[in-house]
Amino acid sequence: MRATWIAPSADIDPRAVLGDGSTVADRAQVREFARVGPGCAVGYAAYLGPGVILGRQCTVQDFALLYEPTLLEDRVSVGPGAVFTNDRFPRAVVPSGRLKSAADWVLVGVTVRTGASVGANAVCVAPLTIGRWAIVADGSVVTADVPEYALMDGIPATRVHWVGQSGARLKNVGPGLFRCPVTGAHYSEHDGTLRPLGIAPR
Repeated sequence: MRATWIAPSADIDPRAVLGDGSTVADRAQVREFARVGPGCAVGYAAYLGPGVILGRQCTVQDFALLYEPTLLEDRVSVGPGAVFTNDRFPRAVVPSGRLKSAADWVLVGVTVRTGASVGANAVCVAPLTIGRWAIVADGSVVTADVPEYALMDGIPATRVHWVGQSGARLKNVGPGLFRCPVTGAHYSEHDGTLRPLGIAPR
């Protein structure tokens, strides 16, 4: 595994935890109690809020903003400029007119399951969960949970196709049956849910 590397201008809170082999680029900010797993890459001017968790081998690209309590499982890709929100009812002040403080927030988060990808400039509006190996297309706005292996696109994002672990669109090869053109793996669709069928042929 590569050595851990932190750019001189990165702002890493001493209470944050960086896993072995992770890299943090210039002007990135990793806030208190954030946890970055082994082998992750945090891009230029990216922001990880307090307590944000990244699993193993995640990539958070330039200018992405991950507000607490975001959770990325393993091998998640977040594109440049993506935003993960954390406030269901955003207001600058409380009803009495007092400026809103951290104590007034009821934080809600975005959870991204293993292998999923969120494209450039996508906005994920918490609370929601993005399923395993799903893909959110560039510029989409996600407002509801995303099924595993779904390709989501639009504002608001809707499922436009299924994808495999390779990221390629699956080909329909029979009723409710799909095949990955890259790996040869087969998948079955039932009631809006996709599941892999065994192991891809070599």
